[in-house]
Amino acid sequence: MSDLRDVVVVGGGHNGLAAATYLALAGKTVTVLERLDHVGGAAVSTATFEGVDARLSRYSYLVSLLPARIIRDLGLDITLARRRYSSYTPVPGSSSGLLVDNADAAATARALGGDAAAWTTFYEGTARLARTLFPTVTEPLLTRTEARAAVGDDALWSRLIDDPIGTSIAATFADDLVRGVVLTDALIGTFAPNVDESLAANRCFAYHVIGGGTGDWDVPVGGMGAVTGELARAARIAGAEILTGATVTAITPDGEVTYRIDGSEHTLGAAWVLANVAPYELEKLLGNRPDDRPEGAQVKLNLLVSRLPRLRDANVDPAAAFGGTFHINETWSQLDTAFAAASTGAVPSPLPCEIYCHSLTDPSILSPELRASGAQTLTVFGLHTPDRLVTEANNDAMRATLRAAAIDSLNSVLAEPIEDLLLVDASGQPTLECKTTLDLQHALNLPGGNIFHGPLAWPFAEDDAPLATPAERWGVATAHPRILLCGAGAQRGGGVSAIGGHNAAMAVLEAS
Repeated sequence: MSDLRDVVVVGGGHNGLAAATYLALAGKTVTVLERLDHVGGAAVSTATFEGVDARLSRYSYLVSLLPARIIRDLGLDITLARRRYSSYTPVPGSSSGLLVDNADAAATARALGGDAAAWTTFYEGTARLARTLFPTVTEPLLTRTEARAAVGDDALWSRLIDDPIGTSIAATFADDLVRGVVLTDALIGTFAPNVDESLAANRCFAYHVIGGGTGDWDVPVGGMGAVTGELARAARIAGAEILTGATVTAITPDGEVTYRIDGSEHTLGAAWVLANVAPYELEKLLGNRPDDRPEGAQVKLNLLVSRLPRLRDANVDPAAAFGGTFHINETWSQLDTAFAAASTGAVPSPLPCEIYCHSLTDPSILSPELRASGAQTLTVFGLHTPDRLVTEANNDAMRATLRAAAIDSLNSVLAEPIEDLLLVDASGQPTLECKTTLDLQHALNLPGGNIFHGPLAWPFAEDDAPLATPAERWGVATAHPRILLCGAGAQRGGGVSAIGGHNAAMAVLEAS
């Protein structure tokens, strides 16, 4: 063994950087090993289009789950901008839509019509859940019974936690479109039916509505790369060693980590190994052959347009419609039909999609020339496109099919084709990028393109869960005492949150 460390962190994504910073600040010797030539993982900004001065948040794009506590602890200079508009959803086949305006409750109520009162009551309930549960995500796990008692509302707990969230939504709202808007938070990256008896959709929904204690999703000023750039800076200042281009090839239960860098193989020994990789990938590094590969369920498009497109709904300013989450073909019935189609191996038509425009809230990601021209970025996130649709053999063809499906879905609610507004890069190609689940697996080692590293877990422990060790209490335990999860696959993982990294560091410090 060539060298010894207190901690080796496998993977330089944002969670790994957060863990490294906490532990280095505590005086531990820490080395971070990252296989790519840069840190950040999925939370990066890139000049996506050749010769175009725009730095897009290529894979992840909004921040809700990053606790202010972590920002303060690590001294991060991060600005998160709040969006005025929550969402806009066109009524399919019409020239009208639903605009949810956080600054105009009366207008929102009028738009919601008969569901206005139910909307207010429902989201007052999610707000209570958020205020109770979010502060606990950087503390040792509560048990289910403790979490339920802390919420203090058994009926609310049943509606949001125990019963399928789709059942609760259908019982609460009457309108097909309103039901769909609410349900989408249960389906981002999660392939599940409207009424999901497995409760995977509930777990997804919970993380989407508790962030920051409010459920708000904010725009990182400077792009997602500004977030991980600050984490990397903090880690280095704290004294952590960060090695890029270092591909980990094996991990042993006793803390040996073998990696390749510049064509040479090296081995580090550590008291603790923190795995900022998917649990499925960790098992392979341990020499095992895991059976159940996770499955992602989304397609991602990045676009740069000369201006915002005109809408069929002439009563809504495009800047308002694209100022929040723009839902497309996501009514309750459309989501149900899309899931059924994808379950049989077909690409849904129309494809349910969501769009967000970073540059409206934060134009700093564009050059002064692009800003002056009126150019805008658009990120399209297509739902119900499970990894089972994509193979190594058909990936190029499926990427083209999914790209066309997403563009067709978008055009169905616009007054002009989005293709006419695309800029061109230095090679004369349209500024449009599409990423399948397999593309995410290749680029980021996300098994099956699963953006959560695997199935999401509740932000609390079951009453009979083992909680004897620090690793178990912090939700980062593996089958091997010296190896801890520190990424999205931890008990409270998923999203750009640094929670997994914080909690792994706390487990190490408690056990040391």
